[in-house]
Amino acid sequence: MNDTVEWIAAVAEVREDEDSHTISPNCDESTMGQPHPEVIESVDEARERERRIYRGRTVAMLRKYMRYSMETGRLPSLLGREFFRAKVTSYTVVTFEDRVIFVHDMERCLEKLDEFSRQIIARHILQEHDQEATARLLQCTDRTVRTHVPIALDMLSEILLEVGLLE
Repeated sequence: MNDTVEWIAAVAEVREDEDSHTISPNCDESTMGQPHPEVIESVDEARERERRIYRGRTVAMLRKYMRYSMETGRLPSLLGREFFRAKVTSYTVVTFEDRVIFVHDMERCLEKLDEFSRQIIARHILQEHDQEATARLLQCTDRTVRTHVPIALDMLSEILLEVGLLE
């Protein structure tokens, strides 16, 4: 992420140097000191590309969270209550502890989201309902689900980056 920010800053500096030596025909007093529109577009494109990368990784982490939660004998906190499987799987103590810690850390991160974002993630990502079914379950439109799934994933990605679970 820092490399991207440094690259964007370098591009902006180069463009400022170029702009300071030439006078643009579209330049007037109202646009002086503002970033060049091409720089703004490249910054937005870089951010969107980075978000898309993190969305996939966040979904993978959510699926791992679901699997580990069930292996430790619990449903993910987003889905509700505890449950216990009839089949017992044996793990080494370290692996089991690591999984419990991961599940706990993910639950703390998910608690930082608003209720609607948690519900969208629970229904669409963890329970794997399609967008129409998710909309029916949450009593909203398909468009709302299409709009809010990437937003919820971006918010969760930011939280995971802050706490160091996602790099």
